[in-house]
Amino acid sequence: MTSSDSKSPIAERFRGFLPVVVDVETAGFNPRRDALLEIAAVLLDIDAQGYIHRTETVACHVEPFPGANLDQASLEFTGIDPWHPFRMAKPEHDAMDLVFRPIRKAVKSSGCNRAILVGHNAAFDLSFVNAAAERSGIKRNPFHQFSTFDTVSLAALAYGQTVLARAVQAAGMEWDSDKAHSAVYDTERTADLFCAIVNRWHESSNSVNALSTGVV
Repeated sequence: MTSSDSKSPIAERFRGFLPVVVDVETAGFNPRRDALLEIAAVLLDIDAQGYIHRTETVACHVEPFPGANLDQASLEFTGIDPWHPFRMAKPEHDAMDLVFRPIRKAVKSSGCNRAILVGHNAAFDLSFVNAAAERSGIKRNPFHQFSTFDTVSLAALAYGQTVLARAVQAAGMEWDSDKAHSAVYDTERTADLFCAIVNRWHESSNSVNALSTGVV
């Protein structure tokens, strides 16, 4: 376990926040009315050279909460059948607990103070995470309640792109449209995009430091 006097590189890098990449698939746009159907989270770490990379992915299909609205247009867009038996969906409380447990563990082991959600249009994902946690009566939500790292803004700065698929491709990675709108696929591609941007900044900072010190 990392002690408070010896924080991990990732805790030092983000001012005590542990970035965790999240994507949700939903049955609409209203987090208090519309069902959460899938959630995935990707944990990140930093290696000895200062490069960030993804580690563990945790994901779950979610049963619509009692009385949830299921917008047909949203279901057609994602291709999700909420009642398909092979989804092996869990009740919302169990799904959130399954996702939150490894995040809390990572926050503690890294010496971070709290997780911060990384997402593409992150406010949307966080709103559904917070609403689901509140409905489920979960008191220990590991995420900061309103702060996020949004890859829309970061990708616009780094690559001039805001659409996830285009930003991923601009970063030199492949995008499979057939796998898109799956929480796991979208989360892992968002994580790769976030890592690419952070690592690009890391390399640029190293180059500037080398030039300023005359070490080239």
